Amino acid sequence: MRDVRAARRSILILFVVVLLLPACNRLTGQQSTSTIAIGSKNFTEEFILGEMYADLLEDAGFKVERKLNLGATPVAHEALLKGDIDLYPEYTSTALLTVLKDEPMSDRQAIFEKVKSEYEQRFKLTWLQPAPFNDTQALATTPKIADQFNLRTFSDLSQAAPNLVIGGPPEFFAREDGLPGLQKAYGGFQFKDQRQLDPGLRYQALLNGDIDVVVAFGTDGQLQGYDLVRLEDDKNFYPPYQAAPVVRQDTLSANPGIADALNKVEPLLTNEVMAELNWKVDGPAKMEPAEVARQFLVEKGLIRK
Repeated sequence: MRDVRAARRSILILFVVVLLLPACNRLTGQQSTSTIAIGSKNFTEEFILGEMYADLLEDAGFKVERKLNLGATPVAHEALLKGDIDLYPEYTSTALLTVLKDEPMSDRQAIFEKVKSEYEQRFKLTWLQPAPFNDTQALATTPKIADQFNLRTFSDLSQAAPNLVIGGPPEFFAREDGLPGLQKAYGGFQFKDQRQLDPGLRYQALLNGDIDVVVAFGTDGQLQGYDLVRLEDDKNFYPPYQAAPVVRQDTLSANPGIADALNKVEPLLTNEVMAELNWKVDGPAKMEPAEVARQFLVEKGLIRK
């Protein structure tokens, strides 16, 4: 009889544990049976951020699957909507202009509040805390070309464009925050030729003389690393582009610890820090994004070695 009662108690205890386990997971922010799929777009900064997010979540006890290098914004966004990934790093003004098809805004906080609200209502996606760095689009050239054509501002470039070849990612030549928008805002910008280039090939094409002007981004390590001339956006055409994790609401509800884990790193990512991290990958050191991300997080005490 004692054996029967003991067996019943064991079954009862096991039943209670099974009932309580989901609640415990919610309290700790972890769900042992789920895997968090992390995506990224197809350039260095996204790779580094994606690896950081993965490392932080793994250190917090989550199971993680890396699905990096998905492609441009429409591909990554669609993967998130379909549930192929649970989160990826996105940029506030990219969301505003490319996904929401809204008008550009200049105030950082207003942009963030707008995209956060719209994403939650329309897509059941939520934005976590954004990093302070501003990876706004830019245009750059070599000192030689800048001196030859007296290029210091976007207005200068708009007039000199018929003598020059520009190179950049394919979406730059189609999106409203790319060449079509510049042509409306500044006039001109009718280049002698346009070259669609993979993000990893843009700067080499400029240094080789295959193009005269390159589509750049504010945190590109190559700007300082190659001593390039970043032209001034004298009409303030480009709005702020802050990066933040965008997460499926159902994933976050089941795993609230995701927010705590990822929000730890965002305040540390300034323009200078992000440019330095990018240069470690794109510069002479040729480090892997995963190595750069892990090294940074360990140095800052955010994850264990």
